[in-house]
Amino acid sequence: MKKQLFFALLIILSSCKNDSKELQIGTYRAVLKVNDTLDLPFNFEVSSNKSLQIFNADEVIKVNDISYMNDSIYIKMPVFEGFFVAEILNNGNLKGSFKNETLGRVVPFQAEVNNSIRFEEENSKSNFNVSGIWESDFSPDNEEDRYMAKGIFNQTGNKVTGTFRTTTGDYRYLEGIMDGNQLKLSTFDGSHAFMFISRVTDSTMEGMFYSGNHFNEPFVAKRNDNFELPDEDQLTFLKEGYDKISFSFPDATGKMISLDDVRFKNKVVLVQIMGTWCPNCLDESKFYSEYYNSNQDKSIEFIGLAFEYSKTPEAAFKNIARLKDNVGIRYPILLAQYGGSNKTTAQEKLPMLDHILSYPTTIYIDKTGKVRKIHTGFNGPATGNKFIEFKSEFNSFIDDLLKE
Repeated sequence: MKKQLFFALLIILSSCKNDSKELQIGTYRAVLKVNDTLDLPFNFEVSSNKSLQIFNADEVIKVNDISYMNDSIYIKMPVFEGFFVAEILNNGNLKGSFKNETLGRVVPFQAEVNNSIRFEEENSKSNFNVSGIWESDFSPDNEEDRYMAKGIFNQTGNKVTGTFRTTTGDYRYLEGIMDGNQLKLSTFDGSHAFMFISRVTDSTMEGMFYSGNHFNEPFVAKRNDNFELPDEDQLTFLKEGYDKISFSFPDATGKMISLDDVRFKNKVVLVQIMGTWCPNCLDESKFYSEYYNSNQDKSIEFIGLAFEYSKTPEAAFKNIARLKDNVGIRYPILLAQYGGSNKTTAQEKLPMLDHILSYPTTIYIDKTGKVRKIHTGFNGPATGNKFIEFKSEFNSFIDDLLKE
């Protein structure tokens, strides 16, 4: 009887053995389902069953938070809140969803191993070369939602890289192809999935911009090498009668921080209006963090004011901590708002501003506490020369403030 029980137990243990699959090493073509007929593609490469890298043109996003549970794999994005949950199929492919639980968004997801193609080509050649500057008009027939952008593209063969700049920032690293007379571009930054599909002539574009499966809008564009967007330093102002700003918001310990604190006295201070969910804020935070960490000997401080859509302060501070850890931010980031990132509501927290047009927005304050400049948006490294120009102007302006 004991032997029978022993062998029965062995059979049960054998049947419970973990046969779960793991990621195969290799390059993957992933797609997010935009609608019933349209897929948004991106590529990633798996180097081990616990790490992978996402590629968008020159951008490389390292992902090291990968776990397995039952028959599913969970891939948690760095910095941003979204994650993949998928089944690993017998052939090594993935099938599941990309989720953002706070926003209640779910996008169907698939990935095919040993496939490095981004966009599948329908034509054998590209009919046009889109390299250059494009004056772009988004939602041109809707005056309330309409905005201008500057398309900046480089094409080699049928491969295209570049971005769209707007007054509030850029659409980061776009990568794709010219397929006949159709331009196809996409990016996935770990949270935001953008795709642009347009019909092209030698001097015009007409197409659609897709943000995941929850938003799309039309755009038109024309070649214009001389097109420029409004000056980012001339879009947001202090209201009449103000020359300073004031606020008091908590840090992660619950301590209230304000510009009156000793830490900020007689120093140049940059106040960064931002959110951990914002891709341009991430680019800006990387730049500010690198500058701050390299200039500890100078009389300069940074303060981040986070406007978060997380439903609780605890969840918001968790996202702030993740951003600080991933980027290496050593300056304080305070919680200015949780439960939503509405710009009108945000402006009420800083009533001396005429409005908040963009996340991010940076307020430059001199050693006497006076506001000297307000910079709207951020054009990051995907904008090429514009980013180089910004860095030069930033360093020059900060040096002038420090000398005063």
